[in-house]
Amino acid sequence: MNALTPDSVPNYRSIAVLRARYAAGELTPRSLVEAVAAHFDKGDPHHAWIRPLTREEMMRYADALAGRDIDALPLFGVPFAIKDNIDLAGVPTTAGCPEYAYTPSRTAPVVDRLIEAGAIPIGKTNLDQFATGLSGQRSPYGACRNAFDPRYASGGSSSGSAVAVALGVAAFSLGTDTAGSGRVPAAFHGLVGLKPTKGVLSTVGVVPACRSLDCVSVFAHSAQDARTVFDAAWGVTPNDPYARAWQPLLAAGTNASAEQFDALAGVRFGTPRADQLEFFGDTSYRGAYEAALTRLRAAGAHVVEIDFSAYLATARLLYEGPWVAERLAALREFFDRKPDAVHPTVREIVRGGARFSAADTFAAFDRLASLRVQAEHVWDSIDVIVTPTSATTATLDELEADPIGVNARFGYYTNFVNLLDLSAIAVPAGRGVPGPHAGLPFGITFIGRAHDDAKLLGLAEAWTEEGRSAKAARDERSIGTCSGFVRVAVVGAHLSGEPLNWQLMQRGARLVESAVTAPAYRLYALDAATAGGIEKPGLVRVREGGEAIAVEVWEIPVAAYGGFVAGIGAPLGIGTVSLADGTRVQGFLCESVALDGAQDITRFGGWRAYRASLR
Repeated sequence: MNALTPDSVPNYRSIAVLRARYAAGELTPRSLVEAVAAHFDKGDPHHAWIRPLTREEMMRYADALAGRDIDALPLFGVPFAIKDNIDLAGVPTTAGCPEYAYTPSRTAPVVDRLIEAGAIPIGKTNLDQFATGLSGQRSPYGACRNAFDPRYASGGSSSGSAVAVALGVAAFSLGTDTAGSGRVPAAFHGLVGLKPTKGVLSTVGVVPACRSLDCVSVFAHSAQDARTVFDAAWGVTPNDPYARAWQPLLAAGTNASAEQFDALAGVRFGTPRADQLEFFGDTSYRGAYEAALTRLRAAGAHVVEIDFSAYLATARLLYEGPWVAERLAALREFFDRKPDAVHPTVREIVRGGARFSAADTFAAFDRLASLRVQAEHVWDSIDVIVTPTSATTATLDELEADPIGVNARFGYYTNFVNLLDLSAIAVPAGRGVPGPHAGLPFGITFIGRAHDDAKLLGLAEAWTEEGRSAKAARDERSIGTCSGFVRVAVVGAHLSGEPLNWQLMQRGARLVESAVTAPAYRLYALDAATAGGIEKPGLVRVREGGEAIAVEVWEIPVAAYGGFVAGIGAPLGIGTVSLADGTRVQGFLCESVALDGAQDITRFGGWRAYRASLR
């Protein structure tokens, strides 16, 4: 399942592109709503949504834009998703628990600001119940499926918010973040995840997890889009007890403006000492992080090892200390009345809050104050901290076997951020290198002090621009042979983790990117008996009625390419495949004679999405 278009979705991935299409008259808010509604009609195999808005509900927001000035509305007609612990008037808020559900009469102020800027809400997304967890699996509405590979964790608790954006249905989404819930799912889906300074995005109208730590977060495809959303969303809400005026030019401990951090060169990035880095045996993620640091250095950044012990000790306080009692305080009335309505793992965590006394709490506050002083020392020598977003990933089977232990691994580099009143942004950093999780998305996080949001957004833009420049340089090379490699688009059994992927790995192939074809193809599920005894799809180019299909582009050494092609049996063969960005690569195509009796699965947008629908 590919994060670009694993379904035949409207594919809204850039606010700037959407606005340009509106300005050119190629798109209207009403036609956008029709496309989103048509997608919802096809079902939700990823369990990304708890409550999609109906066509009529979305259309009311679209019609409100009639006659409005596009230039005056930075989010004009932009579809967005809302984590279902954030209120949207007239639509039930469940927090992932059906028996807890209520229907608010007022929309959360942070959502209102986005609607006022022209954005169109399209639905409420799935989450780890009561925003308790980083896995995305603790929901009675179905375990959220990773958009890249349904065998793996989607990340949580803002699981559906990440998946909705990764699938291209929503251009951006709102999540919440207390311990990493707005960052871990971003990393697992190759997205940007902004965890802003506490209080600058209002949490009024948000079901609390730990009220003193909770933040509303933003998922987007790019740092530029995250900035656009943040600029529209921040602001003090009257009578919000946790509100905080954002002071971007007065970030703690510095008088430097954000404009000084619009490039990576010269920036001092602090990374944990080698003995403090932890990947829990995941060589794929370790190698990807090392590659990210190499990329920073190549861009002229200074990478400095720092003592990370105070940050790790703070992270342990979040679940080992009395802050878990704050979750119980938020839910106590409901928890006492209906404990059996709570997901078993969530119930175990929340119930643990009862063991802490007031004395324990004050002792923990003292401990946190001491750790904060220790943590402050690193800022004398650095501008920003960089870490992996998550130390590792995991399959759903691994999560089922050890839900709390695996969840803790996901939070190794995230749990301290809110306790220490820091800001952070998760950014894509390629894929896991060869190892247990090769080819899966990997991300890093830039961490700054309170009010450093603009600085972090600038660095995130610089990071992604540098990455795009590197990709552009690769694309300028010959498609046929690329520095001794041949690029091949694979669509089925040769995808990462699929039964024949070993044929690529054995020949020293490397994954370049996940991509989509031009909208000129149909995809069929072939009969295994005619496809060598292994379930495979057949990709066919058509003159009319074609759609975009998810693929992976691999590079195979020229010396090994002939042997690879020779091993491909009928009805499949290698031809030229056109990608959505206009480039052409070699790729798997199917003979039309094999389509008699084959099932047309084009509507799923990819082989993994189709396979996931069968589970």
